[in-house]
Amino acid sequence: MATTTRKTTRTPTASKTTTTKRKTAPKPAPVDVAEETSVQELPLSSREEMKKKELIDLAVERSGIKKRDAKPAIEAALAVLGEALAEGREINMRPMGKIKVSRMKKVVNGQVINARIRQPEAAEPSDDPDGTIDTDPLAQAAE
Repeated sequence: MATTTRKTTRTPTASKTTTTKRKTAPKPAPVDVAEETSVQELPLSSREEMKKKELIDLAVERSGIKKRDAKPAIEAALAVLGEALAEGREINMRPMGKIKVSRMKKVVNGQVINARIRQPEAAEPSDDPDGTIDTDPLAQAAE
């Protein structure tokens, strides 16, 4: 039984480039400025960043509880919030607002989390089950 080998040769072919016109969507008609929803840029604070110590001090001042009671609770709450953000979970805490993670990236000594916070302008009576609005965001101290 004889086997034959077959040699195949390729002939160079010129690459054909064809240009196709993409259908472009028609440009929308100009919108009247009065109809457009206005977005107002708010100025950023020139104050220094808030640290945990300042947060604890302000919470103690507003709530009237002792610092030794507030500090572990606030540290635990911050830890829970940090873990939720690291998992990419959305956080919805009124009156602070809704935090939505948009991107996460690992870096050498941790991770970078880009998030957006949307704060409500004002609470509405329909948001509260009993129809009342509490103007004090902190609960009353237990005695």
